[in-house]
Amino acid sequence: MSAVLALAIFFVAFYFIATEKVGKVKVVLVAAGAMAVLGLVPGADVFYSEHEGIDWNVIFLLFGMMIIVGIIKPTGLFDYLAIWAAKRSKGQPYRLMVMLMLITAVASPFLDNVTTIMLVAPVTIVVCNRLRIPAQPYLIAEVLASNIGGAATLIGDPPNIIIGSRAGLTFNDFLVHMAPVVVVIFALFVVLTKFLFRKSFVYNADRVAEVLSLQEKRAIKDPKLLIRCLVVLGLVVVGFGLHSVLHVEPSVVALVGAGVMYLVARVDAEEVLDEVEWGTLAFFAGLFIMVAGLVHTGVIDTVGEWAIEQFGDNYFVAATALLFGSGVLGAFFDNIPYTATMAPIVEGVVAQAPNPATGEALWWAFALGADFSGNGTAVAASANVVAIGIAARSGHRISFWQFTRYGIVVTVFSLLLAWLYVWLRYFM
Repeated sequence: MSAVLALAIFFVAFYFIATEKVGKVKVVLVAAGAMAVLGLVPGADVFYSEHEGIDWNVIFLLFGMMIIVGIIKPTGLFDYLAIWAAKRSKGQPYRLMVMLMLITAVASPFLDNVTTIMLVAPVTIVVCNRLRIPAQPYLIAEVLASNIGGAATLIGDPPNIIIGSRAGLTFNDFLVHMAPVVVVIFALFVVLTKFLFRKSFVYNADRVAEVLSLQEKRAIKDPKLLIRCLVVLGLVVVGFGLHSVLHVEPSVVALVGAGVMYLVARVDAEEVLDEVEWGTLAFFAGLFIMVAGLVHTGVIDTVGEWAIEQFGDNYFVAATALLFGSGVLGAFFDNIPYTATMAPIVEGVVAQAPNPATGEALWWAFALGADFSGNGTAVAASANVVAIGIAARSGHRISFWQFTRYGIVVTVFSLLLAWLYVWLRYFM
């Protein structure tokens, strides 16, 4: 009965999020509160449990990076990059989109896709405002690119960190097994965007001429502050890259970086805190509690165990089910808590594999499905929610379905190519 009740609350909440009849933050907080009152979450443990509660690593990673971005913003760096991108692309919409996607996809494997979006989205909004073109298509394309690019490394996408820890896979393992297919999928995705967003490409010759006449160096308002901020940001990036060596969570790195940047920048704390997307953080907290209700009542475990029973000893079928099943479920349940919940179940399947190579193939199928599921809906991944929050704050609102109608196409496209890769590389 408790499982049915938890599912009912989740799907009602998801309906209101999808239809946008009520603000999404209100929806998740009411739904999370209902689950807590009805005893569908593990009581106070929802604030402490790693698998049945709020993932504070995600919350504080976002919080730390929001502060860092808020401190860098007044230096004029985003204006500089926006003018530079506009001039390099000569204002051509598709060329500009490709350039922004390429920057995003290259940075995501090393910064993680959430951090990359928090840095690139403000640049995108500035350049679109200067060219007087809608920012939504460019932001959506960047998020889709970040979720694809982030799949390439251990630190590029939060599900990979969870899988790497559970399976004992290293940074180099992800590079060898995930990066090749990610490069191919991204290259084809770039071609696909030309058709997906073809109706959104707008060229305003007068505005382009005006932007091309600007001197990007003049956009930098405080060069000395910018240098200090970039040094700190560089150290934060190195900290992310050394995650598996230092054994320090990315959230801690981001918080320490934010604190150090406060010290070197000497800015007003209240002004910077105004830049924090508090609604986005509250949304994530509520969403994690909602998913905790599904975990605590056994809904996700039941689905996972049922799937395992269908595999039998056909491990290609198991890999296929993990890939496509993760692609579907991760899109609706947020791929971070979904991955954390399913990882122990996958570990049990891998333990029954006839050899280590087959076991690893199952992990890679799971990772690809979980990563690419992030593009499935507007709430499927942290990067999506962050980008939508930034867009709304800047006056470029992206609706649930505006994002999702593109995301579903890209998810199906990515999963089919990933399935072909898994078959050719591990089972052919």
